[in-house]
Amino acid sequence: MSLPAEKEVRALLARFAEARFRHDLQPTGRSSRELEDTSAALRAMTGTRTVDEALAAADTLLDRLRANRRTAAKGTRALAA
Repeated sequence: MSLPAEKEVRALLARFAEARFRHDLQPTGRSSRELEDTSAALRAMTGTRTVDEALAAADTLLDRLRANRRTAAKGTRALAA
């Protein structure tokens, strides 16, 4: 399975947070659809069934992507030396 780009994960988390905030502040049919759409996208990206699982998986995924980036940066520095 290929990992999504860190930028994509962060963007989707931001969209979800905004939709959640907007819906909690003033629930409408539109805010409900936006929240459901971003929730479904987050669950699909993480391969989970619930939003809580998706949020936890996204955090784990970001940790993994960050670690991969650090490892790649160390490798690049070692090659330059």
